[in-house]
Amino acid sequence: MNLPAPHPPALHWPSIRGRARADRGPLLLAAGVVLIVSLIAAAVPPLITSTSDAASQDAVRKAVSDSAVQAQALFEYDDSGDGRTRNPGLAADIDSLRQRAQMQLAPDLRAKLQPPISTVTATTLSVADGSVQRHFQIDYVHDDHGGPAVTWVAGHAPRATAEGSVDVPVTAPKWEVQIGLSEPEAAALKLKPGDHVPVEDDLHNKYNYRVSGIYRAVDPNDPAWQLIPWLLRPVADIDGLGTTRFGGLMSADSLPDGRLAMLADQMQRTVWFSADPGKLTWISAQTLAATVANLKATSAASGAHDTSIKWATQLDSVLRNVREKVNAATAQASVLLIAVLTGGALVLLLAAELLVRRRATALTAARQRGAGLPTLATELLIEAAAVTLPAAAAGLVLALVLTGGASVTWSAPVILCGLIAGPAFGTLAAAKATRDRRTPANRAARRWAQRTRQLRRAALDVAVVALTVGAIVALRQRGVVPGSDTALPASAPTLGVVTGALVLLRLLPAGTGIALRQSLRSRRALAVFGTARAAATATRVLPVLVLTTTVALAAFAATLDRTTSNGMRQGAWQTVGAEARLDLPADPTNPGSTAQIAARIAAAPGVTQAVTADVSNGVRVIANSNAVVPTLIVVDSAAFQRLLASTPLPDASQLSLLKKGGKPIPALVHTSDGSLRPGMTMQVEQQENAAPIQVQAVGTAPLVDNIADVVIVDAAAGLPFIPNTVWVTGPGAGAAVHMASHGYHAAIRSEVLQEQRKAPLNAGLVALDWAVFGTLLALGLLGFALAAAASAPERWETLARLRTLGLRTRDTRRVAAAELLPPILLAAICGPLLALLLVKLTFGPLALRNLTGQTTDPAPLIPWWLLGIVALLLIGTLFAVVAAEAATRRRRRLSDVLRVGGG
Repeated sequence: MNLPAPHPPALHWPSIRGRARADRGPLLLAAGVVLIVSLIAAAVPPLITSTSDAASQDAVRKAVSDSAVQAQALFEYDDSGDGRTRNPGLAADIDSLRQRAQMQLAPDLRAKLQPPISTVTATTLSVADGSVQRHFQIDYVHDDHGGPAVTWVAGHAPRATAEGSVDVPVTAPKWEVQIGLSEPEAAALKLKPGDHVPVEDDLHNKYNYRVSGIYRAVDPNDPAWQLIPWLLRPVADIDGLGTTRFGGLMSADSLPDGRLAMLADQMQRTVWFSADPGKLTWISAQTLAATVANLKATSAASGAHDTSIKWATQLDSVLRNVREKVNAATAQASVLLIAVLTGGALVLLLAAELLVRRRATALTAARQRGAGLPTLATELLIEAAAVTLPAAAAGLVLALVLTGGASVTWSAPVILCGLIAGPAFGTLAAAKATRDRRTPANRAARRWAQRTRQLRRAALDVAVVALTVGAIVALRQRGVVPGSDTALPASAPTLGVVTGALVLLRLLPAGTGIALRQSLRSRRALAVFGTARAAATATRVLPVLVLTTTVALAAFAATLDRTTSNGMRQGAWQTVGAEARLDLPADPTNPGSTAQIAARIAAAPGVTQAVTADVSNGVRVIANSNAVVPTLIVVDSAAFQRLLASTPLPDASQLSLLKKGGKPIPALVHTSDGSLRPGMTMQVEQQENAAPIQVQAVGTAPLVDNIADVVIVDAAAGLPFIPNTVWVTGPGAGAAVHMASHGYHAAIRSEVLQEQRKAPLNAGLVALDWAVFGTLLALGLLGFALAAAASAPERWETLARLRTLGLRTRDTRRVAAAELLPPILLAAICGPLLALLLVKLTFGPLALRNLTGQTTDPAPLIPWWLLGIVALLLIGTLFAVVAAEAATRRRRRLSDVLRVGGG
């Protein structure tokens, strides 16, 4: 038996064009929603990628030394039996090492690195002027152009001490090496050409450094200077907090003398391959990090005493830190994008429902005239495609123009919703209007059908709740990690809001029912009419779901922005420790110098407090037979407590415990791993073989300058106190510290905060937060207007009939407002509460601390003032909608309503 071939649907083009013209308003609104949402969804992923590229490049630029790939090799032995031999070809050996290192690099890795720079660095020595915090190091620098250019303003370039190959006996005095000094360093050390730099090692052995000349860099921004900045100016804190490093420049002629001037193992040669930020992208950075990690793993052992090349770099660590920040930013962007897509999809569903209400009569008539459901579905699909596809294409093109890329994948959900929602709703409406299923006359059968519908709805609710719980669990367990299955955990906040809105929706009829029963006891007819209309429309799903969901998600986006901004402010406070901080070199020959500087700062306009402290890194502490190396802070605890109390930093009331004194010395402790705890007795080891000091931990130390491991004791407890840090508060703290810094390291809270805010990832997320907040709020208001328009004919037909019973025109507006009020109240009150609940559940896995510069996640900050403005805006929209509807219906005569039954 041959079946007839299926015929394509017979489309009625006049009906398609007529429906589109009649409903062009809702169709244009739907097109606008598709355009805006697809633009955001298509533009954000390329922006995240470009911002990640910028973050990677910025991190490499800021960490020049750490991000460079280093090829290190020991010098060949220069023993001559009873001494050492001067090698006049040492500079040529350095060039040979550079060539060997280039040959060992893989071509793909070499392409991402800048031209190599060779350096020879000697052991850092102490300046023997009584200050243990002043260090000096001699260096040789060479690149493809011969080295960074300098101008000799006094003296001459370093020359050879001797010519050719010379044997130096072991018993000979220290060999002299000529070096050059930069102008700032010569002034700081008070040296001139012909002087010797007074340096010594830890064993007080003197070294013979002679200043041949003083130079000025031709280009201070030359990449070579970035690797060894102490050759241009004194650098603070590089050898520990409060220290200052100076440098002396060797030439190719004096390099062999520098080798002889040091012990055989006190000089190291290195070839630096700095990462090229211009060739770095976020994706290539991940490949580069894996490549350099493998390079280090396959390198020769660092303990091998031969001339083989050992590779070392911190580039993988630098890029790992960037990856943590990018992952946090991507997680937030994914959460916000899913929120926008959900809001747009719900509004499109509501617009489709409005179209079906307007077309119910026409669709039913078409069906009764013989139009098949496939034909109607095809006609509606053509109409939806004619509206959705151009709008989506415009959004994608705009995203491409604005960002240089467009993500079709993220735009696909809203495009599919725009294509399917209208045809699906219209086809179902036509099918229901013309089906021949009748309502059972048997009461038991009707009850069974009702229970079946209730079970189906309950099953749907349970499925949504289960999906939400799974998403939240997945988010809290593994977070949102790019490259893995991110859809479920990233959708946790949105699913949580939708679930909460569904729960409120199920409770709304009960609430309006209670209000109706209470109003029936009232003598005011308006209250009865208003609550009756509200109870009659309380079961509509989409209007309540759209408004509550969009307002809650907008509140979530606003909370995310305010929490991140507040976290950056707190992070700046934690990083600096006050409004400003000045790190100075401790000077044992003049212990009061820091106090004098602090006094001048305290006397400056706008300064309220200036507290000095002795901050020592890497102090060895023995506790329970375990060695810990925390930072020791010796400070006037009372003054420090007053300073912290005047800042937004956490309370430090336990500092008062340090004033009790006694033996052992009381201290506050804090370590990241909990190795030091209150109640423990510890020994703090001192330098110069002095006896260790007994310390008793009496409390928990406050967070100081984001230092993970810290021990705080009072300045009057008896420990050596040579201040090297000044914390300053007050509106004029920054200016005062800048004036007193004199080239030393100054940290200003406002500058740290500004740098955080201008970071590519942070700046991009702030813009995205506000864009999502505004879009969701606009979608919510649009959804409310669409819902009101969909129910307007029925509402004003009822109100028009009530007018025949004596209801005044002014009273009809009040009844209409009462009918539309429940969704507004639900969204304005419960929306922010839902957002607060989801903030508590989901903010932790988003790892906001990676973007705020804090050691812990910032506390959520709800912008109640902004949400209050949103509530007022919702109520204002309610009044505007009611006024617009009243103005539209004002000229309709009651006789028309009673005769035709139209609104």
